[in-house]
Amino acid sequence: MLKIQAEAQVPTDYGNFRMIAFSEDESNWMPHMAIIAENTDFSQPVNVRFHSECITGEVFHSKKCECGQQLDGAMKFIHENGGIIIYLRQEGRNIGIINKLKAYSLQERGFDTVEANLKLGLPADDRDFNEAIEILNILGVKEINLLTNNPAKIKIVEDSNIHLNKRIPLQITSTSDSEGYLKVKKDYFGHLLEDENES
Repeated sequence: MLKIQAEAQVPTDYGNFRMIAFSEDESNWMPHMAIIAENTDFSQPVNVRFHSECITGEVFHSKKCECGQQLDGAMKFIHENGGIIIYLRQEGRNIGIINKLKAYSLQERGFDTVEANLKLGLPADDRDFNEAIEILNILGVKEINLLTNNPAKIKIVEDSNIHLNKRIPLQITSTSDSEGYLKVKKDYFGHLLEDENES
C-alpha cells in the first residue's frame, strides 16, 4: 500500500508545484510522484495527467517519442488551470531503460516499437495505472478531467471509484523521427490521435 513519504514546494520553469513522493517503503529511491499546481481546487473536477517515466525523452530530449513534450505541456497546462500530474516510474512502458535501449536497437533494424518489445519476449505495454488511482484516493480526489490520448487510461478511471468528468486531448505534432512511434500508438493501441493532415 502506497504512503506519502515526503513532500515539498518546488519552483520550476512552469511555476511552483507541491511535489509528493509515494511508495510502500521510505527507502525506495524511485517513488511515484504527485506534482500539484498551487491553484488546484479539489472541490471541482481536477485536471489530471497520468505520466509514465521516460528518461530518454524527458531528460535527454530524444526525438523518437513525444514524452518530454507531453510532460512539458501537462506542467504548463496544470500551472495555468490547476491540476495534478501523477508521475509513475514505469520507464519504457515498464520494461526498464536497458530493455528500452535494446528495443531501440531493434527499431534501427526496421522493427516498430511493439514488434521490438515482442521480439525481446516482453509485453507490448506492461504499464499499470492502478497506483495512479491509489494516489488520487490518498489525495482525496473524487472527480477528474483526464489529460490523455490513451483509451487504457480512460478505462482504468471508468472502472475505479474516481468519476471521469471529461477527457482533455494532449496531442504533440509528429516529426520525421516520431511519426512511426505515433502511428503504432494510434493503430496498435488505439490512441485517440487526430490525423494531422485533416483540418
